[in-house]
Amino acid sequence: MTRSIAIYDTTLRDGTQGEGISFSLQDKLNICERLAEIGVDYIEGGYPLSNEKDVAFFKKVRDLELGDTRVSAFGMTRRRGLRVEDDPGMLAMASAQTPACTIVGKSWDFHVTEVLSAGLDENLEMIGDSIEYLGRHCEMLYDAEHFFDGYKANPEYALQTILAAAQAGAKWLVLCDTNGGSLPSETKEIIAAVSKATKDYAIRLAIHCHNDGDLATANSLAAVEAGCDQVQGTINGIGERCGNADLIAVMANLGLKQKGYQLLGGRSLEHLTELSRYVYETANLQLRNNQPFVGQSAFAHKGGMHVHAVNKAAHTYEHMDPTCVGNERRILVSELSGRSNIIALTTKHNIQSDRKLMDEILAEVVRQENRGYQYEAAEASFDLLVKRCAGTFTPHLETIKYRVVAGDRNARQGSQFAEAIIKLRVNGKEIFEAAEGHGPVNALDAALRKCLGSVFPVLEQMYLVDYKVRVVNCEAGTAARIRVNIESSDHEHVWGTIGVSENIIEASWLALVDAVEYKLLLDEGTLQATPEQRIAART
Repeated sequence: MTRSIAIYDTTLRDGTQGEGISFSLQDKLNICERLAEIGVDYIEGGYPLSNEKDVAFFKKVRDLELGDTRVSAFGMTRRRGLRVEDDPGMLAMASAQTPACTIVGKSWDFHVTEVLSAGLDENLEMIGDSIEYLGRHCEMLYDAEHFFDGYKANPEYALQTILAAAQAGAKWLVLCDTNGGSLPSETKEIIAAVSKATKDYAIRLAIHCHNDGDLATANSLAAVEAGCDQVQGTINGIGERCGNADLIAVMANLGLKQKGYQLLGGRSLEHLTELSRYVYETANLQLRNNQPFVGQSAFAHKGGMHVHAVNKAAHTYEHMDPTCVGNERRILVSELSGRSNIIALTTKHNIQSDRKLMDEILAEVVRQENRGYQYEAAEASFDLLVKRCAGTFTPHLETIKYRVVAGDRNARQGSQFAEAIIKLRVNGKEIFEAAEGHGPVNALDAALRKCLGSVFPVLEQMYLVDYKVRVVNCEAGTAARIRVNIESSDHEHVWGTIGVSENIIEASWLALVDAVEYKLLLDEGTLQATPEQRIAART
């Protein structure tokens, strides 16, 4: 028998409590549409009484075509001493007009008496009143806050709180590991007790885990095994403190690693990588390269022995096919590589049969890495290195000289300037241009484009995505060698290039020239972008 497991996403509410995370109104609407596209069952939009943005969200979300996905408003039980009909929070949630509402209440007797300053029986009434009132308008989910800690402290009272919710008509009982400190064995044991206590009620169990013990995914999977039919969490696990259960990992494990479960209405999980990266970009967060399933390093292989084995049988060092979640296998090249890495990375160049050339390329990689180069994030520069070693690279430009001047126009007023003068040889003709910029690298880029714009108009499509500087040998102090990584895009592809020098301007220039050369080769059709480069452009 196949069990259907509902996915409840709280990225737009619980996720925004993470440090440094903030979504605009349009961000929230866009993410909501993306979640609905892949088939997420519930999307928690926020607390309609907390701020104007959330109020506006619940109005605008009604205009979106979300299919079978249900939007839920979130709020607390009525305040003590207030009738439910007079509580502003209750009225705000009812006015949100969402298909579902999620009410959070206290399950830990200590929280009831010491934090809420309420009586234990009064808390039970607050839970029941709130669910009964809102249940007239929508489907009700009850979030039993701190349930696992509350059960460990006073199991009898913790069970009374969830029975109050069940008796009031809640459709879902959400058991929350709010402090994120439970172990999977405890989770299964406590859920078994809850299942026994609620067997006479038409209520289904759900799990909501935080990741303070790095066990949110494990606890969520254990809860499903114990009988929970819904998992709550956030995309990429973002959230307060150490975050929430990562729904990406939860869905991948339930849908691909375990048998007997159906997710997202039976839809494919091949959009998980794209969704993960979209949320990272929207939240202005760096991608977590080692994130399971969808990270850029999740299926990356560097050691020569590993690559040799993967080329023969991928499952020797991969627990699943990366395309199932929309990810890609990556073969890295470094001083740790063997001929297998080079062969895998040079497939598109059709030179695998030349063993002597493979050895030359590997030797050149090792030599360059000794100088400070790293090609893991600079595949475009590696492709150019391969073509140079093979003797198939004809440069589009030759640097004759360049000069960069930067300083203060007026030191007292703090006005600054940067100028670059470049002389190139292109198609046998010398071109001399100058340009100003916001800094020396920007001035170099502007002058380079002026030189090449009339000759290669396709460069107008190319733009800078990222610029990173690293010190290679920090013991040399200000004379240290500098590594510059530049990421470029033309809306269809994203590619990385690298330059290394004791002079940061020289390192930047080398990376810039490689970026231009790679774009021109792409446009000519003499190079083929990798699937990863195309995925990066889409996200």
